[in-house]
Amino acid sequence: MKKLETIVEMMESEDLSLEALLAKYEEGTGLARICQEKLAEAELKIQQLEKNAAGQMQLKPLPPGVSAEA
Repeated sequence: MKKLETIVEMMESEDLSLEALLAKYEEGTGLARICQEKLAEAELKIQQLEKNAAGQMQLKPLPPGVSAEA
């Protein structure tokens, strides 16, 4: 996420050539996609949390056909 913020700052500085801007844009979109995937994984884990009999939190098994990459 920090690298993505740095890329945005560099792009906003207007000191980059068009080629450099395009390269940074591509790098940034790749990083944004990775961040989105990690966020989706975390959200899925949160949705799957449940309390067991001892009151401790644990992950529920995923229903058949559901993938963590979804």
